[in-house]
Amino acid sequence: MTDKPAKTAGVLPSQALNRMIQEEQIFTSGAPPIDREEQVQPASMDLRLGSRAYRLQSSFLPQSGTVESKMKDLVMYELNLENGAILERGAVYLIPLMEKLALPEDVRGKTNPKSSTGRLDVFTRVITDYSTRFEEIAQGYHGRLYLEVVPRSFTIKVKAGQRLNQLRLFTGAFPSSGEGNRERKIGINDAELSGFYKDEELLIDHQGRFIAKPSSRLTDDGLLMGVDLASPDDKAPIGYKAKKNSHVIDLEQVGHYCAEEFWEPIFSHRATRLILEPEEFYIFASKELIRVPLSCAAEMVEFDAGSGELRTHYAGFFDPGFGYGKQGEVKGTKAVLEVRPHDVPFIIEDGQILFKMKYERMSHNPDIWYGAEIGSNYHNQVLRLAKQFKQIGS
Repeated sequence: MTDKPAKTAGVLPSQALNRMIQEEQIFTSGAPPIDREEQVQPASMDLRLGSRAYRLQSSFLPQSGTVESKMKDLVMYELNLENGAILERGAVYLIPLMEKLALPEDVRGKTNPKSSTGRLDVFTRVITDYSTRFEEIAQGYHGRLYLEVVPRSFTIKVKAGQRLNQLRLFTGAFPSSGEGNRERKIGINDAELSGFYKDEELLIDHQGRFIAKPSSRLTDDGLLMGVDLASPDDKAPIGYKAKKNSHVIDLEQVGHYCAEEFWEPIFSHRATRLILEPEEFYIFASKELIRVPLSCAAEMVEFDAGSGELRTHYAGFFDPGFGYGKQGEVKGTKAVLEVRPHDVPFIIEDGQILFKMKYERMSHNPDIWYGAEIGSNYHNQVLRLAKQFKQIGS
């Protein structure tokens, strides 16, 4: 075994995740072994669905007890996922994951839905024993991981072993809004971001040019980005709106479904604004192209609740190398936005700021990077639906 590098505050890279698997700090018992080649990403690890799903009356947090003790009174029925099972739109399910954790005392975790999960409007979040927050895994946690799954727009078919979410691990600090100044050990703050932005040319325009004067884009430890409602081609959609009462989507299928049966394409007609309807689900692309160097990971976060009653992301994590490559050879990639307005119709305009990209330091550069080399599905994306669909017009 190679010598361990000195611990540095930051997101743990692929080689550290592989080492933790070897040392059984991430492990399985009574389930297929972890496939490191398939599951380990540059700064994250895919987690697999276990063999059982439980239909619940409601969502919950265990707080003062274990997940299993708290869920007993909420289970309506059980599903066997070995050969696949249907999860109904609007219902709440809890699925124990195959992977378990025995984290060192100085390591914490956070989880996110995978990109395809978010683009299908499948709401997922991890809970752990004694947890008081979704998606956050306590420092030194030992135990099982459970995934809450709520299909919002479509009824889906899932199967044991499928990967709907991903795990990130951190040492030194935890990037949570409640951590105060400790967050700065990992997050890149205002004072540092300006220089980092220029050095790495983080934002690129649609013509491939570095946006050298970002104006008010650098704020509150993050990089503000807008929505693209313009199209050089009137035949190309600028977004998609999910249709209701569609057929079941089998998550195992790739490039299989006719997009028009599930999505209503939105065209610009040379308009620069669009009215979004309450509780409808939309897919858009960012106005700018984003770059994530190997020294960092990035997370899409809501930047201001007062800027509109809408949720602007479901799967918002970006591995090192996204839009960047290994040595900066990729000149940016668009981010895809999953948007759901709440309460009232909401109007958006071309270029309107809808989200913030927050950069987090890696503890060490990963030995792999996001892109075609590791089979990444969205490394060269523009506006794109989940991988299960044929693209509009194809």
